Amino acid sequence: MSQPPVVVVGAGPVGATAALLLARRGLAVLLLDRQPRPPAVPRAVHLDDEALRALADAGVAEEFLAVSRPAAGLRLVDAAHRVLAEFGREPGAGRHGWPQASMFHQPDLEAVLRAAVVRTPGITLRTPAEVVGLTARADRSVTVAVVDRRTGERADVHAAAVLGCDGAHSTVRRLLGGRMRDLGRPDRWLVADLRAPSPLPVWPGVHQVCDPARAATFMPVSGDRYRFEARLLPGETVSGLAGGLPRLLAPFGAADAEVVRCAEYVYRAQVTDRWRRGRVLLAGDAAHLTPPFVGQGLGLGLRDVHQVAWKLAAVVTGTAPEDLLDTHGAERGPHARALVRLAALVGRLMTGGGAGAVPVRRAVLAAVVGVPALAAYATDSRTPPLRSGPLVDRRGRAGRRLAGALVPRARVRVDGRECRLDDVLGAGTAVVATASPGRVAVTAAGRRTEVDDVDGALTAWLGAGRARYAVVRPDRVVRAAG
Repeated sequence: MSQPPVVVVGAGPVGATAALLLARRGLAVLLLDRQPRPPAVPRAVHLDDEALRALADAGVAEEFLAVSRPAAGLRLVDAAHRVLAEFGREPGAGRHGWPQASMFHQPDLEAVLRAAVVRTPGITLRTPAEVVGLTARADRSVTVAVVDRRTGERADVHAAAVLGCDGAHSTVRRLLGGRMRDLGRPDRWLVADLRAPSPLPVWPGVHQVCDPARAATFMPVSGDRYRFEARLLPGETVSGLAGGLPRLLAPFGAADAEVVRCAEYVYRAQVTDRWRRGRVLLAGDAAHLTPPFVGQGLGLGLRDVHQVAWKLAAVVTGTAPEDLLDTHGAERGPHARALVRLAALVGRLMTGGGAGAVPVRRAVLAAVVGVPALAAYATDSRTPPLRSGPLVDRRGRAGRRLAGALVPRARVRVDGRECRLDDVLGAGTAVVATASPGRVAVTAAGRRTEVDDVDGALTAWLGAGRARYAVVRPDRVVRAAG
């Protein structure tokens, strides 16, 4: 009898990426979504190069790059729009071979992912379909009760596992008994999406207005699109503030820009208290919600599915025990909480406090800009390493320096052909080790291959970690180093 499919609930960017990752590991996937087609409204606008590793393993990185643009960095300005600090990014590729940060229009990414889902063998997309029940079976698989939202017809689906990527109001989270835990207070913001017929005369990075009376953010997105956000004051409404938009947009040269959409968003700092029950797991906004200040909303979700897809595949195919799935919440929970707390903290530092905070903020930022290492940290795309656990060994000097973080997607040369390290690592666990000067040995799937370290990035990375070798997991996270 054939293996039942893994059911992925939610066909947004996180769910669609999960479906592609699972299918590329040979699993049948049933992808369900309540809506008949992707929403046309933009939400996420930023993605870093770490999270782009997930899109690369899903086979859509180059298509994403074609509809995005590199982010120039971050500029902090005061209430009068005088520059407090500017943290620019180098225009070229970072350690993973892509820009450290990219700006994009979410419907463009949704279109890329939906097209990939449709053309990928092994994925069945069913919309509009709503999950209304989950029942564990004796063999650890799951019965999923699904209602066709057009006809009202109900059917039971036998699933090898269920991955809930169904957003902030997740049905899957409710059905497995999870609750969101607050890590900070909700924050009401107006969000306006803009278009301009010609490029606006504005610095091409993100502008953060550090004004306690009216914190705001302005950023070029991609093409002719821009995003403006402003904190709503107590009792204030979007309709009440919308009339004053031209005045708020004028400092960015956008007073005459077309307002495509204007809505209220409540930014929350929350993480679920339960990531898994049996073979039902959570990812993306179903598991965590973050303020936008470090741009990790979508990135966190892509990390979730990149790190769980290979584990699900191993358990479903019987090559790993069920308790491998325990590591999903054990790894992703602390990482998500760390980044959500960081986003809330950065938001308070940049926009909080009263009038008394303004001179303090100015003095602190002047000190930060004067220390190059601190200034570089402001635009570094690296996130905290995963904690020690069954799949992350941070013992020893090399383990503490490298384990839990991503191996660089460095340039290598194999048999005269230049490629990226990921192309040599393969789909399973691999070992990267120093070989001879300028060369690194990669052992994957039982085969040892020596590669040229084209620009010395791998050798330098191992050297900085005081390591001779690193064990790399299928999700490109370093499991151990020594």
